[in-house]
Amino acid sequence: MNRRDFSILALGAALFGARTARAAEGDFEVTRTEAEWRDMLSDLEYRVMREDGTEPAYSSPLDKVYEPGTYHCRGCDQALYSSEHKYDSGTGWPSFWQALPDAIETKPDRKLFFVRTECHCDRCGSHLGHIFDDGPDPTGKRHCLNGVSLVFKPA
Repeated sequence: MNRRDFSILALGAALFGARTARAAEGDFEVTRTEAEWRDMLSDLEYRVMREDGTEPAYSSPLDKVYEPGTYHCRGCDQALYSSEHKYDSGTGWPSFWQALPDAIETKPDRKLFFVRTECHCDRCGSHLGHIFDDGPDPTGKRHCLNGVSLVFKPA
C-alpha cells in the first residue's frame, strides 16, 4: 500500500466515522474528565485526540512548518517532537522520523483492514497519529501525526 492509497483510506475512515477505540487508557500523569477535555478542545481536536479520529489530509498548517522548534501535545503541553526530526512525507500530515525520548507510547490499531501502530502522548493519553515503516533514514519510521494534536513552539 502506498502513501496515496493510505491517505484515501484514512480520509474515508475519518469521514465515515470508522473508529472503535478511544484515547489510550491507563494511568497517566495528566487526567481530565470528559467535560474538562470538551471544554478545552475544539470539536475536531476532541474527535482526534480523545476519540482517535483523523483530521483531513493537507488541512493542518503545521504540515509545512519547518522552522526550528518543538512540537508539544495540545492536551498537556509535553514536548513530543523536535523540528530536527521533521520531514515532508508528501502525505498531507506533519511527519517525523522519531519522537523525543520518553514522550510517546504505542498500541496496535485494528480499525482498518490491516494493523497499524497508533501513537499517543505518554503523559495524557491523547491520540497523535500512526507510525509506519516507510520513513527516511536513520530510523525508517514515519510518525504521521494530526496537526490538531500538536502545538508548535519556535526555538
